Amino acid sequence: MVLSKRITIQAAFFWGMLFFNITVFAQQSADFVNPFIGTSNYGAAFPGPIAPRGMASISPFNVAGSQNKLEKDSQWLSNPYVHENTFLTGFSQVNLSGVGCPELGILLLMPTTGAVEINHLTYGSNYSNELAKVAYYSVNIDKYNVKAEFTASKRVGVSKFTFPKGKSNVLLNLGLGLTNEEGAMVKVVSSSEIEGMRSVGSFCYNSPEAAYPVYFVARFSKPADQFGVWKKPSKYKGTEAQWMTYNGKARMMENTTKMVVGDSIGTYFSYQFDKEETVEVKIGVSYVSIENARENLEKETGNKSFADIYKETYNEWNTELSKIKVEGGSKEEKTIFYTALYHTLIHPNTLNDYNGEYPEIKRGKIGKTENTRYTVFSLWDTYRNLHQLMSLAYPQQQSDMVKSMLQMYDENGWLPKWELNSTETFTMVGDPASIVIADTYLKGIRDFDVQKAYSAMLKGADQIENNPLRPGLKDYIEKGYLTTNDRGPVSTTQEYNASDYSISLLAKALGKKEDEQRFKNRSLSYRKLFDKNLRLLRPRTADGKWYEPFDPVAGANFEENVGFIEGNAWQYAFMVPHDIKGLIQLMGGEKAFGSQLQKVFDSKQFDMANEPDIAYPYLFNYIKGDEWKSQEMVQKLVREYFQNQPKGLPGNDDTGTMSAWLVYSMMGIYPIAPGDPVYTITTPMFDKITIQLDSKYYKNKSIVIEREKNTDGKISKIELNGKRLPGFFISHDDFVNGKTLKVIQN
Repeated sequence: MVLSKRITIQAAFFWGMLFFNITVFAQQSADFVNPFIGTSNYGAAFPGPIAPRGMASISPFNVAGSQNKLEKDSQWLSNPYVHENTFLTGFSQVNLSGVGCPELGILLLMPTTGAVEINHLTYGSNYSNELAKVAYYSVNIDKYNVKAEFTASKRVGVSKFTFPKGKSNVLLNLGLGLTNEEGAMVKVVSSSEIEGMRSVGSFCYNSPEAAYPVYFVARFSKPADQFGVWKKPSKYKGTEAQWMTYNGKARMMENTTKMVVGDSIGTYFSYQFDKEETVEVKIGVSYVSIENARENLEKETGNKSFADIYKETYNEWNTELSKIKVEGGSKEEKTIFYTALYHTLIHPNTLNDYNGEYPEIKRGKIGKTENTRYTVFSLWDTYRNLHQLMSLAYPQQQSDMVKSMLQMYDENGWLPKWELNSTETFTMVGDPASIVIADTYLKGIRDFDVQKAYSAMLKGADQIENNPLRPGLKDYIEKGYLTTNDRGPVSTTQEYNASDYSISLLAKALGKKEDEQRFKNRSLSYRKLFDKNLRLLRPRTADGKWYEPFDPVAGANFEENVGFIEGNAWQYAFMVPHDIKGLIQLMGGEKAFGSQLQKVFDSKQFDMANEPDIAYPYLFNYIKGDEWKSQEMVQKLVREYFQNQPKGLPGNDDTGTMSAWLVYSMMGIYPIAPGDPVYTITTPMFDKITIQLDSKYYKNKSIVIEREKNTDGKISKIELNGKRLPGFFISHDDFVNGKTLKVIQN
């Protein structure tokens, strides 16, 4: 159990007594999770409950109102909750975790007492006694003396409010949210049920025409004594306003059961209690229809109690988290590790309803799947390590993710780039799905249509005209690089190189020798951007000349610059993981390479909070005799940037990418070259790590990583099944087909 700084001893005692009958005496993997990690320092995590890869999730919403230190409308803020804020205006039922742009954060439920107030800045409240753990969040709402508790199933958020004696209300605000889209519909079905829809969209301020609905059904455990709908219309000016007596005034429609449509609308359910009472609210959601939202609610939660739903979701989390078991290490280290693993199991998340239906990408049609249709593919981030972790420990999920990508190709004509709820946002650059698919296949997960996948990859790599995945492809193919006429020409060239290398590996596995060589050659074209004097990559103009003036440091801290996307020349200098040996030669040998790599860290150009240089600490393993630097650097970064506190992530979690880096780093292995099924090895931070393997994909039941720690010094040797490895690298096949990987320190 992990508590916020605001919790009291009494609240902790209450929680322990409340769920005493369903707690497990021995501390389980799920018990180490602290959902508050990543809720500060722009980590963009939220502390509320969600099932593994859930569609529904509940988060306290405390980013509205000037009372808060970080407010959603005054800056670029992508999270519904910030730990240092103090004023909440409800609890959103559909949220994103670890993303860089505002979206969702909608369907805000809020308990109040006394007269009904519909302005969130008026009915909002300070709060205290926060508590968060896997599948559970609770808080006291100070203004009303109401205790709020929450849990969730896959597609249903469950709220429990304990009200004092007197008049009490449950508000459902459809106007407030993180999304930049407007518009909603609501209908009170009865005194215990509401149905409706909220429009969302414009992620990263893109594609407003692709806005889409989130449908919901809310069911209350007690019928309301009174209910109603409110609507606050826009205010007209000029002549028309003179005769509109209701101009701009909120309308309170008591006991109405008609459908109401608008931007700033909501409902209230009111009760008159003569003693302390609880009201539970279950909200089923769907991206297909109100009928499906209702079916999701009924099939998943039915007549189950709050405690039953919590227990089911907790057990599901514990099963998933226990697929990697760690022994040794401190409680703090286990908390950091399992919270990171928890964050990797939120996105990509479930899109399809209980009956298998989901909205097809772009078409507006309804599809149906027998597997899980996944969504939220932040692939520029996750291609680097998260999907590799899924292939290792959760291969069935990874297989369904690849199948989801291929369904998107069938529906949209292209593999996804940054897909969100069946909209393609085209956020960031590169062609990352090709890397993920190749990596998955080469790790032995092959229960998908690889020929279709390969055709899709070739389309993205070769179609010059009207190609949304690879802008600037004509220059790339003809010159070997993008020019300053394109956005981020150097880093985008590097991204295309990485994808082409993965295509070459898949072509080799499929026996397509000509394609193998063609794409391998294409993957090395970054060399044309290498400035041997600076020993850095730099942009070229359309006529092939070096871009001037060139500042290698420009681009740090997300500053716009000519050559690179979210980074600078130092942060991209080594982002050619498929050709490190070639880069070593370009730089003049191992000594020069190592010296230049060390400069990234010494000059404080390394950015732990962003992806381009995320693998750099491991690159010292390519230099014989310098491997200790990787061991030292990785441990230093883990201690500095990953902590058991709200600011315990280096920055935006990027849908689990930063957390996946931490999971691998603490296990002592890392997928050094995305697409290439190879791990590099460093010092494990636990005595023993047991990774459970799925028998459908791997022959062994598990693989064990052990640390033999004679001193705190360098790794002296590495053994697989008692046989010494020649270096600090191991293939995926050798790793999963082994029994024990032992890392020995002397």
